[in-house]
Amino acid sequence: MAISDVQTKGSWYYIIDSNGKKSATLAASTGDLMGIGMDFIVLQKGSWYYTYDENGKKIATLASSTGDFKNAAGNSFNLKKGSWIYTYDKNGKKTGTRSA
Repeated sequence: MAISDVQTKGSWYYIIDSNGKKSATLAASTGDLMGIGMDFIVLQKGSWYYTYDENGKKIATLASSTGDFKNAAGNSFNLKKGSWIYTYDKNGKKTGTRSA
């Protein structure tokens, strides 16, 4: 199911599905919320990016040295490093590269 929102309340993230119902709860200490894709979220903690699904299950881990977080949209997210933008899917697989 698609994610429509992530709400922060106190020390918790609540993942809200497309029906407006809470589908998962994650501790805010899991990382800083960077972006929301269609069916995943991206968190950063220390020198790592983590993707989680709508049920709060970790999908992938990617070193933040790969690039600075730019955005998440649809089924992918973008990282910028130098003059390049790298596109990754929610599984942490690089799917594209383009100049910034």
